[in-house]
Amino acid sequence: MASAPQQPQLPLFYNDLMPLNSQDHRSYRTRSVDKAPWLAKAHALPITVDEFVQAQRDFPIIFSAGENPLPLVLMGLNEGVNTFVGEDGKMTDPVYLPAYVRRYPFMLARLRPDSDDLSLCFDPTSDAIGEFSEGETLFDDGGQTTDATKRILEFCQHFEQAAQRTQAFLEELKNADLLMDGEVSIQQDGHEQPFIYRGFRMVDQEKLRATSKEKLEEWSKNGLLPLIHAHLFSLDLMRTVFARQVHQGKGPQPQAQQNQTVN
Repeated sequence: MASAPQQPQLPLFYNDLMPLNSQDHRSYRTRSVDKAPWLAKAHALPITVDEFVQAQRDFPIIFSAGENPLPLVLMGLNEGVNTFVGEDGKMTDPVYLPAYVRRYPFMLARLRPDSDDLSLCFDPTSDAIGEFSEGETLFDDGGQTTDATKRILEFCQHFEQAAQRTQAFLEELKNADLLMDGEVSIQQDGHEQPFIYRGFRMVDQEKLRATSKEKLEEWSKNGLLPLIHAHLFSLDLMRTVFARQVHQGKGPQPQAQQNQTVN
């Protein structure tokens, strides 16, 4: 028996994707929501290099493991733990919210694998878009896009451009062989053994110090060096996030002290 065709893997948080069009969604509106239950259990969120400076003030910035690492901010150190979003999906602190989250439920996507054209799509399961009596209309009576839709499209376009800059940044790190397997050891009062977190990547500071003066000057001019420093400075916040987990009663179990992963 032939197996059913595999559905393309959807991006994080998206349950479905549907192209936005004036024929099917003429009466749709978009509205702001004050909570995101789907975010409550997310401990790691994607970010772009455009956000490093803002994000490093609130969260550790790490890189995912594997051949194609991606930058992530940690809102918790353990799977299913978000110390900045309550169980009701509401933010508990006035911290920076990554553009990946602010973009939802919209995104630009290719409708055909053989085409590079991107279309504005949305997750139809989201509470932020639908046939509501309140909110901003997406199309006018003539089927033309409204200012709200144009703003959404512009935001998604800027996100895609930032994603391309992020890929260029990661290629530079990989070409310079600057990424190493990360590890952080956190000693908690009352425990003999420290909690050790692995499963992520970080910039190797020894290799960074050994980088030629010419290359460092190049990175300083093109803005790559400040991004590296933002990442390195942010790593101190891993202990802060750990302390938040403990304070909220979400700390890791002692029997797992030597086997924690963060992504």
